[in-house]
Amino acid sequence: MVDKSKVLDHAQVVDANGEHVGIVDHFDGDDKIKLAKSDPEAGGKHHIIPFSWVKDVDDNKVILSKSKADVEKEWQTA
Repeated sequence: MVDKSKVLDHAQVVDANGEHVGIVDHFDGDDKIKLAKSDPEAGGKHHIIPFSWVKDVDDNKVILSKSKADVEKEWQTA
């Protein structure tokens, strides 16, 4: 289980293959991460991903268990 306290604001978020997905804006509630709309990948919109997708946190980098295509298919626009 990943320690939530390791997920820091402004950390880079990458998919299971290491491809950039976004930047953490902040936690939205207890179990959702809001991605920054200022990131070029975001298209000017906030996106929400569940914390359950986080596989690991390594050196201020949030590593997801899904591919970028799956993340972008399933994330919620905020």
